[in-house]
Amino acid sequence: MSSDSNPTYIDARAEVSPEADLGAGCQVWDWTKVRERVRIGSGTTIGQGCYVDHGVVIGARCKIQNGVNVYHGVTLGDEVFVGPAVTFTNDLYPRAAGDWEVKSTVVEDGASIGANSTIVCGVVIGAGAMVGAGSVILADVPPGALVVGNPGRIVHRGEEGVDRGANRG
Repeated sequence: MSSDSNPTYIDARAEVSPEADLGAGCQVWDWTKVRERVRIGSGTTIGQGCYVDHGVVIGARCKIQNGVNVYHGVTLGDEVFVGPAVTFTNDLYPRAAGDWEVKSTVVEDGASIGANSTIVCGVVIGAGAMVGAGSVILADVPPGALVVGNPGRIVHRGEEGVDRGANRG
């Protein structure tokens, strides 16, 4: 759904399920697949070549850059940034055949995840937290924290809602 003043854009080469619910002003770029029962808030942009699995929830005004995989069980809050080539997993013990169990992952409002990071399922990334590029997140990240590395480790405990870009020249 969209309004005339804030139309939704879906590139002709994207594949969006008719069962997906896209808010006003969403943009879905080429070679992206959005599956059934996905909910995307207004003003969210999903870049090229992304995969958004069934049942995923993405908040309003998020930016998901190119090549991101968001698997079933993931919920992203409002104003979440996800850098290029980030992958969210959804099973701690994946196998080609047999039983598997989806573990929920939550990224709270205003969090940022740097390029090429892997978010292993079952964690909460707190509001306003920042995950450095290339990090592997295996445990919860507190609100406002800066986490880097493999495995991810806290290098700064900031405050929720702090604008980390304020010191850029």
